[in-house]
Amino acid sequence: MPRRSAALSILTLLLFPISTIAQDAAAHVRSGMLTPAATVNPFHQPVSQALSSAAQSRPKGARPIHPAHSTFAAVSLVPEAVATPFGANTSGELVRNFNGVSSLDSAVTNFGGEFEPPDQGLCVGNGFVVEPVNSAFTIYRRNGSVVAGPFNVNALFAEGLTEFTSDPRCYYDGSSNTWFATILFIAADNRSARTDVAVNTSGDPTTPWTVFHLDATDDGTNGTPSDPGCPCLGDQPLLGIDHENLYISTNEFSILGPEFNGAQIYALSKSDLIHNRPVHFVHFGNLTIGGSIAASVQPAINNGEAPAEYFLNSLDPTGTTDNRIGVWAMTHRAEVSAGGTPTLSSLVLATETYGVPPNAVQKGSTSLLATDDDRMQQVQFIDGDLWGALTSVLTPAKDTTARAEIAWFKVHPHLFGDVIGAADLPAQGYVAAFGNYLFYPAIQASEEGTVAMVMTLSGATFYPSAAYTILSGERDSFGRIKVAAAGTGPYNPRATRWGDYSAAVIDPNGKSFWLATEYIPPMTSQTLDGRRNWGTRVLVRMKLCVAFGATPILLPRSYFAKLPPRKVAWRIPQAHMTDYKKAWQKAAREASVANTRIYDLRSTFASRANSCKASGLTVAHLLGHSSTQILPTYVKPLDENTRVVIEALDSARLLHKRPQGSVN
Repeated sequence: MPRRSAALSILTLLLFPISTIAQDAAAHVRSGMLTPAATVNPFHQPVSQALSSAAQSRPKGARPIHPAHSTFAAVSLVPEAVATPFGANTSGELVRNFNGVSSLDSAVTNFGGEFEPPDQGLCVGNGFVVEPVNSAFTIYRRNGSVVAGPFNVNALFAEGLTEFTSDPRCYYDGSSNTWFATILFIAADNRSARTDVAVNTSGDPTTPWTVFHLDATDDGTNGTPSDPGCPCLGDQPLLGIDHENLYISTNEFSILGPEFNGAQIYALSKSDLIHNRPVHFVHFGNLTIGGSIAASVQPAINNGEAPAEYFLNSLDPTGTTDNRIGVWAMTHRAEVSAGGTPTLSSLVLATETYGVPPNAVQKGSTSLLATDDDRMQQVQFIDGDLWGALTSVLTPAKDTTARAEIAWFKVHPHLFGDVIGAADLPAQGYVAAFGNYLFYPAIQASEEGTVAMVMTLSGATFYPSAAYTILSGERDSFGRIKVAAAGTGPYNPRATRWGDYSAAVIDPNGKSFWLATEYIPPMTSQTLDGRRNWGTRVLVRMKLCVAFGATPILLPRSYFAKLPPRKVAWRIPQAHMTDYKKAWQKAAREASVANTRIYDLRSTFASRANSCKASGLTVAHLLGHSSTQILPTYVKPLDENTRVVIEALDSARLLHKRPQGSVN
């Protein structure tokens, strides 16, 4: 290496903490091909009479990766944080807020079988909302009206309706107009297991799906490695995606024994999946990080271009507390489609302290809600940063009890060549509810910096409820905790599981967050015997009120360059304008909105600001008036139908490319 290059590399490394130097991530790598296993129409379901004994007895939800609340960290190791205050859920702030799939739906579609936990899936696109949980799914319109369902979730994956499945997830990929869904399957004879991958390329989730089987047995058969204790299962399949591949990460457990073989990472060719041809895949196993076996390595959902597929995972190998997380990168991703092998690397990043949370207290019952462990939950990569969150033990300031709360991280990764070389931590923090518990977070960021987080809230004065909080672009901590849907009672004490995860996704139109989590719904959504009385809640929160602002008119810079100075004086006037009509008409023609009146835009602006609950005086001042008496002239209340039409028009506008070198 030339001296200058060597010196530059050493200097670059010194700019970052020593703890972030990359390490070799994978010991075992294999590649293979998947062929379509079935095509299924979710509307046409086979008829079964009863649940198999295996499906009835085997618990759903994730297996623990740490000792299950056997010991807790010393009090001195439990982090403390300022409590996040509660706030009123302002009317109109949530533009959607409806009951999702419930325990009753699951029981009705599973011949009376009752399952827990729901394991929250959610995906949104092309005018549809798909919500798969254990063990049912429903397809909605964007306004919450039901298109189809509830159905048995196995029908989406061409599995027998009484077979064991768990941990569903899904994602709509707007760039290819394709729906993806995954679920864990274990055979009734306990001799094999797999991840089912369902793909719908029509954009309409009510049409047939193609299903692929990703073998997770890993007992040396069917081209799989021979791992200790196998036949094995790939627990809680985690889902990520970028422009090259679909990424699935699982935790490998022996089906019948105690062996845990750690995280398994799969990359599946997205192009192959979309074009319904044999699918190239690569499997990374025997992964370690920070001196311990890797677990629950969350792949990122990518919004926009990324130089690599990134992953995050918590460490905490002793199941107490830790102040490190793992940051992973997969480069040369196009190699998957070509039958080659991408490069996987990882590093350890020093962070705030987090740890295994205690189970959560709930109003109206002495039974506790299971908060599981401190594994990393949903991860997103957007605008150069990774966002992740997890449930952690934490003592809110001035509280006397360690509780389950939320730790979150914003990570900026750096590649050195084709490996992860360093990572910054631009922001991190906690969300803590004084005297209460927060658990199973899902976090989602937007391009302009607004971040939404959804979770379950419970405590001595709260039944299990659906809650959320927002981090605005100009702040460094999340805002007030808001209850979107208050629980109607305690979780049945004969039930033992909660979670295992919530869901958050950015709307394909870029203007809102879709959020979903578990809570206790009205009795009409609960199982008839009340033994499994969980439900889910789906919320839509606008990113910012500015999202309701007037649509910008875009003019190419070349237009202004061709005009003499006097002709552009109207754009940045040196004095008050006395006649803007000609200038406006010229601008409107250039923007292809020749028939638009300024009054129309002022009315739209005022109406949208009003829908965001801006005060009347604020709206009047924005319009240039000192009195609110003029507002009825401009403000037109946006009813539900009007709002839906505006969203559709905004989505259509976003499909058009921005003019080269355009300005607002």
